Amino acid sequence: MSSVRTEFKSKLPKVGTTIFTTMSRLAEEHKAINLAQGFPEFDCSPDLQKLADKYMRSGKNQYAPMAGVLPLREAISEKVYTATAAEYHPDSEITITSGATEALYVAISTVVHPGDEVIVFEPAYDSYVPAIELNGGIPVFVTLDPQYESIDWEIVASRFSEKTKAIVINTPHNPTGKVWTLQDLQKLAELVVKHDVLVISDEVYEHIIFDGRAHVSASSIPGLAERTFVCGSFGKTFHTTGWKVGYCLAPKDLTSEFRKIHQYLVFSVVTPFQFALAEYLNEPEHYLRLSSFYGQKRDLFIDAISDVGFVIKPSEGSFFQNVYYGNLSKENDFTLAKRLTVETGIASIPVSSFYDKAVDCHVLRFCFAKNDDTLLRGAELLYKIKW
Repeated sequence: MSSVRTEFKSKLPKVGTTIFTTMSRLAEEHKAINLAQGFPEFDCSPDLQKLADKYMRSGKNQYAPMAGVLPLREAISEKVYTATAAEYHPDSEITITSGATEALYVAISTVVHPGDEVIVFEPAYDSYVPAIELNGGIPVFVTLDPQYESIDWEIVASRFSEKTKAIVINTPHNPTGKVWTLQDLQKLAELVVKHDVLVISDEVYEHIIFDGRAHVSASSIPGLAERTFVCGSFGKTFHTTGWKVGYCLAPKDLTSEFRKIHQYLVFSVVTPFQFALAEYLNEPEHYLRLSSFYGQKRDLFIDAISDVGFVIKPSEGSFFQNVYYGNLSKENDFTLAKRLTVETGIASIPVSSFYDKAVDCHVLRFCFAKNDDTLLRGAELLYKIKW
C-alpha cells in the first residue's frame, strides 16, 4: 500500500496568517509598542470580575442553554429596546454567541448558498470574505477610500444582481472609524427591500462613538429590522475580548435557522460569564460612559501626534485612528508598518490588508484602546520615523 498522501486541497487557498497575528508577533519579537491589534490594554471592571467569580463559585459552571442564559437574553432585549425601541423576544430572537465573529460566521452560513453573491464594503474586517467563500458564496465589493466622507449609493445599487443574497455592513466601521448616518441606513433599506436581500450588520462598536454622534442600528430602521442579523460584542464594550461573548439579534424565522448552525458550531457559550454580564447590564452607565472614555483617548493620541506630519481625520467611532502619510512618503503601507515595528518600535496595521486586492492608500491604523502612557510613548516614537 502506498504511503503517499493525495495532495490536500485548501478551502481557503488565498488566506494565510492574519495581519493582526503577523504584526502582533512582530511587535513581540522586537519589543515594540503594539498599537496594531484591536484589544484593550487595560483590564475589565473589578465589579464585573467579582460577578464572574460569584457565579463560578455558585455553581454556574455547566453547559448553558444553547441560545444563552435567559437573564442575559432578557437584559439584551431591554437594552436594545431602550436604545432603539426595537423589540426582540428573548426566547426566539436573541442568541448568545462565542464572540461577534461566531455570530457573523453563523449569520453568513445561514443565508449563503453556493453561487450566491454577497455585497461587502471594503476596506472590510477580515472575517467576512472567508466566511462567504467557505459557504460557496461570491463576494462583490463596494470599494471605498479609507478616508471616505460619504457612500455613493448609486455605485452600491449597481452591485446588486439577481444572484445577490445578502449585504454585510459595519458601523461604527473597522478600520476607518466611520459612523453610518440615518440617511445611509435608509438608503440601504430602500435597496434591500427592492431586491429582497438579507443584511448582516456588524455593530460591535455601537457604544464607542464620538463628537455627539449617535449609533443608528439596523434594528431601528423599518425595512431593515425584518431582514437583518445584528451582531454585537461584549468584548469590545466591557474590555473582555478574551471572554468571547457576543450575540445575534434577528427575526424569529431567521433566528431559528441561525440556531441550527450555532448549536453544532459551539453549542453554548461560557456560562458564568453570561450570568455576570446579565447582572452588569443592570447599570446602563457601564456602557453609556464608553464614548467619553475612548473619546479622551482618541483626542490624547491625535494631539500627541499632531506635529508628525500625518493627515489625520479624527475617528468618528470604534477605538481605531487612521493616519494618511502619502504627503510624506509613497512607501508601501505594509513595508512601512513592518519598518516602523522593527526600526522605530511601534506596531500598526497597514490598511491595504483590509482590501481584497490590497489597495494601498498610504494609510496606517492605530488602536488607541491603550493606557495613556502607552499612547504617549507610542506618539514619541512616531516622531522618530525616517522618511
